[in-house]
Parts: sequence; structure tokens; C-alpha cells
Amino acid sequence: MNKRFLIASGGTGGHFYPGFALGEEFKRQGCEVLFVVRKDDPAAKVLSAHRLSYKEIDFMGFPRSVNPVRHVKFVCKLVKSLLQTRQILRVFRPDVAIGTGGYISFPLIFMAHFMGVKTAVHDSNARLGLANKVCGKFADLFMLGLPTTEKVKNGVLTSTPVRAEFGLSANRATQLQALKLDPAKPTVLVVGGSQGAKDLNNAVVACAKVFSNWQFIHLTGERWFESVRGLYAGLSNAAVLPYSHEIYTLMKAVDLIICRSGASTLAELVCCKLPAVLVPFPHAAANHQYYNAKIFAEAGCAQIVLDDDQLPTRLSSVFKGLTQGQVSAKLAAMRAGYDKLALPNPLTAAQTIAERLKSL
Repeated sequence: MNKRFLIASGGTGGHFYPGFALGEEFKRQGCEVLFVVRKDDPAAKVLSAHRLSYKEIDFMGFPRSVNPVRHVKFVCKLVKSLLQTRQILRVFRPDVAIGTGGYISFPLIFMAHFMGVKTAVHDSNARLGLANKVCGKFADLFMLGLPTTEKVKNGVLTSTPVRAEFGLSANRATQLQALKLDPAKPTVLVVGGSQGAKDLNNAVVACAKVFSNWQFIHLTGERWFESVRGLYAGLSNAAVLPYSHEIYTLMKAVDLIICRSGASTLAELVCCKLPAVLVPFPHAAANHQYYNAKIFAEAGCAQIVLDDDQLPTRLSSVFKGLTQGQVSAKLAAMRAGYDKLALPNPLTAAQTIAERLKSL
């Protein structure tokens, strides 16, 4: 009889894509998979497109304000989500219930534990999220995407699963020529996250104007596309895009990346061994993006630039240091730094995690 796995995943891409990669692996192995997602979560469209089944529950994150109305609403939705999750568990009868971070994990892990179903959670970050700290108390297995200094019961370092496409090769010349860029010139990819980042976008444009010997592929985010494209007007060393669904091809066609330090992005960088300038999102919970970035900076494969009022000056200084002088030697040293991370391979993480979960 095939094993059955119930995966709570969604919210941000950092929580969704590790669960998605794991679900794809279970499907490949012939297991039955069902996802639990928040009502109206955009992740549902991705699951439908890949023929992965899902159920929606009506839940919300724990209020960070003192507004009593929001707390009453939270309690009501918590009770409702627990009842919905119990019904899903009764009908699907999973062998293991898995949460991949974010508040959507709590109803599943909590209810599954008290219904006698084996449970597991995965946290991609170096600082554990609030939901996973709570879920960890009920988990039979706690999987870590990055090393953490926090106390974790039943913890094991597994890395963070990435999509299989990151294992594919890409032709640099083909990719750059398609963007009307010169394959012979050094090129940097800029990613501010799916929503983009206004201050980071502006700071990068300033660099592009000064360092004209480099090319820039700039993913602005849909919101900022038109304004950033206007800032590049008159420059021939940049390709400006709102977003890319094939970012793995871009990562393998460039020499350097400037990006946020979300855990899924970092796992993708590990696959590509791409030298990085990491600009942690300053409002991330518990400042976890900074601690993610710190691990990579200490290994020598990245440099950190804080996103504050000194961002343009600091980014220009770091970029100048990396792109002048013995550039190829500096970038080669940063690529070698990935070998010092001692992280399990993200490309095989889904398979490794699947086997661990099946053994539960």
C-alpha cells in the first residue's frame, strides 16, 4: 500500500517551495500527497498547474498588535481551522503530517499529533519561526535547512529542497544574447524578491551607471518595473525584467548576484555556487535573513550589505571591491566558499527528506 503524506505549505515562497519540492518527490515515488493551504493562497494555482491535490483551511497568523478585535478573530479562525484540519485528517488518513513553516503548519501538526499521526516540520532558516517553535513541541522529526544555535528536539540538518530545474545546465551565451547582452562581459543578476525592493532597486541602478564595464540583469518585481526601467533609460548595459519563472537559467548565466537572503534563495545559490552580495530584508521576523546571510558570509561565498539609509554607499563600495582588480580570482574564491558550508545538497534534499519521513 502506498504511503500517504499530508503537507501544510504556503504563504511565502520560502515556506511553499520546499513543501512543493517535497510533494513532487513523493509523487515521483508513487506516494499519495495532499497539501493543506490557506484559503485563497496563490500557492493553490501552482499546485493545480502541477496536478497536486490540496485542501484549503480558513486561518490567519497570530496578531502582532494589541487590537482585541484581531485577537478574537484569530481565536475564532483557530478553532475553525482545527475542525477543518481534523476532518481532512479523518478522510485522508495520512501516514505522516508535515509542516514547512508559517502559521498554516500549526493546525495540521497540532491536530495530527493528538490524533496519533506521525509529525514532522521543516524550517529553512537559521532562526526558527514562531509557528515552528510551537510545532516543534509536537513533532517526531524536526528538519533544518540551515544550522541553528537554537535548541531543537529531534533535529536533523537536511538542507532546503529546491526545484529539480536547478540541476539543469544552462548556456550562458544563449541566455545573455536573448536579453540583448554581451556574453563576453561580466554580468550580475539582481533579485529583490518576488515583490521587489524599492531601495535596493534604486541603489543597484546607481551602481549600473558607475560600473559600465559590468552588465546587469535586474528583476525589479512587478510593482517597480516601470519606474526602474525608466531609471535605466539611456543605459545599454542592463536588461530589466519584472520577474522570471526560469531564474535557474539566469543564475547559471551570470558571474555574481545581488539578492535578499531568504532561505530558499540561498539554497538555490548553493546549487549554482554563485558568488553573492546579500542584502537581508530588514523587517524579516527575528531578523532571520541576516542570520541566514551570516552563515554564507562566514564561509566566504557572500558579502553582506545592510538595507538601511547607507545602502547606496555600502553597496557601491562592496561592488567596487568585488569587481575591480583580480576579479576572476575573487569570484573563484567565493565559489570555493560554498564547499566550506558543509550543507547537504539541496538538489537531493527532497529525496533525503522523503526517505526519512517514510521511515517514520
